[in-house]
Amino acid sequence: MIRAFKTIEDKLVRIEDIAANEKDIWLNLVNPSQADIAQIAEQFGIDMDHIRAALDEEERARIEVEDNYTLIIIDIPVLEKEDVPNYYITIPLGIIMGKDFIITVCIKDSPIMSIFENGRIKGFNTFMKTRFAFQIFYKTSALYLNYLRRIDRKSNDVERELHKSMKNKELIQLLNLEKSLVYFTTSLRANEIVMEKMLRHDSIKKYPEDKELLEDVIIENKQAIEMASIYSNILSGMMDAFASVISNNLNIVMKFLTSVTIVMAIPTMVASFFGMNVNLPFSDKPYAFSIVLLISFCLSLLFGTIMARKKMF
Repeated sequence: MIRAFKTIEDKLVRIEDIAANEKDIWLNLVNPSQADIAQIAEQFGIDMDHIRAALDEEERARIEVEDNYTLIIIDIPVLEKEDVPNYYITIPLGIIMGKDFIITVCIKDSPIMSIFENGRIKGFNTFMKTRFAFQIFYKTSALYLNYLRRIDRKSNDVERELHKSMKNKELIQLLNLEKSLVYFTTSLRANEIVMEKMLRHDSIKKYPEDKELLEDVIIENKQAIEMASIYSNILSGMMDAFASVISNNLNIVMKFLTSVTIVMAIPTMVASFFGMNVNLPFSDKPYAFSIVLLISFCLSLLFGTIMARKKMF
């Protein structure tokens, strides 16, 4: 899918037909077909592999400067599965900046680009391409921080549930949250390298206010890295603690069942012994069977008391 936009009289306008000589245009490519990729590559003189790079989920964040354009790839956070609450991954977002165009490429729609398409960004213009890229960086860092806060709230909710019942569902949720934090930490550090390279790159035109914006983005990104690292350590410790608690609870249950089995085995042993061809004690008494039962009960009670004093129950 190709969506084209252009700022006209300070308003973002969607363009249906992309002219060959159109200037200061923004193309947003969302999971484009091979035909779309070939069309854009030929029209704007871009290597097709650079467009395809952003469609590979394993692509690393980087920056490449060509003769007539600059390729920037960063990782953005997305919700992986709607049926799995708060399970996030990161996917590449490609930004291709040329003299008269800027192209964004992603395998799926993201909240970041939707904000720009809806014109909700102050000071956004398609002809200010470098600032546009930095604004994407800023919104990406803000989205990371937002998702990190959601992960923190969700982990607190799961922790409260685990105090009530030790179920696999809650543990799997914690595992998904921990995986999300690992993805976030790795991607944020890769994004930081790209941003610092852009800050030092002299071939990329930057106005003084653009440089300040990029410095702010780097600070936001570092804050997100610290938050992801802290939350990851907390979740890792929580997982270890609850794993120990579950193991300890299992040991307690097994100890209790073993003790009950030993106590209950005494009447069984007595009944088995007198079930043989042996003379029964107190056979001349009318309450012989009741007496044998009472003796078995007293023996079981004695063993139970001894085991309770030794805290075996």
